[in-house]
Amino acid sequence: MANPGPGNSITLRIDAPSNFSVTSELAATAAAAGAVITALDVVESHPTTIVVDLTCNTTGEEHADEVRAAIDALEGVSVRLVSDRTFLMHLGGKLEVVPSVPLRNRDDLSRAYTPGVARVCLAIAEDKSKARKLTVKRNTIAVVTDGTAVLGLGDIGPEAALPVMEGKAALFKQFANVDAWPVCLDTKDTEEIIKIVKAIAPVYGGVNLEDIAAPRCFEIEARLREELDIPVFHDDQHGTAIVTLAALRNALKVVGKTIGDVRIVVSGVGAAGNAIVQLLLAEGAVDIVACGRNGAINRDEEYTDAHRIELAETTNPRNFKGTLKEAVVDADVFIGVSGPNVLDEADIAAMADDAIVFAMANPTPEIDPVIASKHAAVVATGRSDFPNQINNVLAFPGFFRGLLDAGVSDITPPMLVAAAGAIAERVADDELNASFIIPSVFDPQVAGAVADAIVRVVESSKE
Repeated sequence: MANPGPGNSITLRIDAPSNFSVTSELAATAAAAGAVITALDVVESHPTTIVVDLTCNTTGEEHADEVRAAIDALEGVSVRLVSDRTFLMHLGGKLEVVPSVPLRNRDDLSRAYTPGVARVCLAIAEDKSKARKLTVKRNTIAVVTDGTAVLGLGDIGPEAALPVMEGKAALFKQFANVDAWPVCLDTKDTEEIIKIVKAIAPVYGGVNLEDIAAPRCFEIEARLREELDIPVFHDDQHGTAIVTLAALRNALKVVGKTIGDVRIVVSGVGAAGNAIVQLLLAEGAVDIVACGRNGAINRDEEYTDAHRIELAETTNPRNFKGTLKEAVVDADVFIGVSGPNVLDEADIAAMADDAIVFAMANPTPEIDPVIASKHAAVVATGRSDFPNQINNVLAFPGFFRGLLDAGVSDITPPMLVAAAGAIAERVADDELNASFIIPSVFDPQVAGAVADAIVRVVESSKE
């Protein structure tokens, strides 16, 4: 059973008798039903009755119904309403547009809009590069998806993807003051997606591709990078790779191993897995075995997918052939970007001493992290309810902040490595341990450190 968490938080509005012990009884009953109480407030008080808001974390809708039923069963108590706090947060969306200049009188209006705006339009018509200084293009990116690979939910469509893209845009603003807007496209046609993004590009200073299924995402990114004059970043690939490398740098410090000497197994050869492998190779990794559904990618199989062909040529120096479970035997590092429960306790026990396990499938990882920690020295996940959360929010806001500040259109491997280094360095040597290999997503200095690293790479390339 999953643990109760804030993603399934509810508030119950309860009518109850106004005796001395009633609030304690309510809290005890909810806790006995398996809920985690986070708040209890008396919102109304009357001579014989009170109204209580009890807020708690549950494991899901069915568990929430069980908690409600348990409280309703108390004598003299009735649950008036149950509010799902996650749905309440999303009512009306999570974004808004506000003007960045005051419009207080006719004078302001004449400069912000007609007639004064015409002079700015003509200046841009004469020199299109001025759009970057004189419009929202300077600080705005498009978060583009077709809704085909959303979280672990799969192909759920552009409308259902919109809450995720809104959240992404909110994170850009919160952590790096980058203005972002969701662009959810109702098409799965590669050429049409490329055409649409190119057509809307004049408004934006960059494009963040998000939750587009492989292998189409590879061609879309490659073509847009080639055909646009603004940076195009596929977060599922490169954001994941950056934070994974950052975490691995510090995890290797904890266990006293070096990246060139360890055996690494990567589960998942989609967008994230491919990018992780390429960045690990750039960092100096030598022995990497990438595993898909049919086992290890090796040189004796014939592949039609260009990325599997590349993996076969650049990884697996021992030309290992076998299943994922066989691949992890004696491996030093496991990195999972695949699916739930593909490994068990015996598999982790069969790894090398002081093993590192990054089980990053969401919401259910490749191995229960509690079980993995019985045998591995360092365990990380993509979840917020376990230590060492490997979360892309550590990378993409600061990365785009740096790209926009540097005014560049190309994204290079040295930028990715520099961003990983900046994140890793936010964990000081005296803070580093098996439960803290990567900084908190709320570390206010991460985005700035990543942005500065990108700018330094750009400046050094000009020298």
